[in-house]
Amino acid sequence: MRSLAAIGLGSNLDSEFGDREANLREAVRRVGELGQVRAVSSFYDTEPVGYREQPRFLNGAILLETELGPQELMRELLAVERAMGRERAGAVAKGPRVIDLDLLLYGDWVLWAEDLILPHPTMAERRFVLEPLAEIAPGWMHPVLGVTVRELLAGLGRDS
Repeated sequence: MRSLAAIGLGSNLDSEFGDREANLREAVRRVGELGQVRAVSSFYDTEPVGYREQPRFLNGAILLETELGPQELMRELLAVERAMGRERAGAVAKGPRVIDLDLLLYGDWVLWAEDLILPHPTMAERRFVLEPLAEIAPGWMHPVLGVTVRELLAGLGRDS
């Protein structure tokens, strides 16, 4: 059975693939091997959140139709990150990275497991997540909060 997943993308370092945009495009290509990419948002230049002493990010979102279950998909997303040069072990929390792939939504699933929480626990608070996601899936209903991605974005303050 195929399910629709929303995946957030971010990059703020150059790599062997090129600049931030090249990293995102390479990630979209690789994630596309896990199913069928149904939509890709524009890319948004954003301030870092948390650890602020680092370059600005480029963020986006994609919709992926996949036969993988949510935990298997998350494992594969982490494998894409590693293959593109991201090492999470020992890295600064919220620090610079070649690529960041977050599983934001998976159908209407609600999951609280050791290796994955769905929907993504901070997505509703982050403009850099909601803005690109609202571009490609404005009517997607947050399965816990009961409001659409568009409504979540509209409810954010300008500083989020």
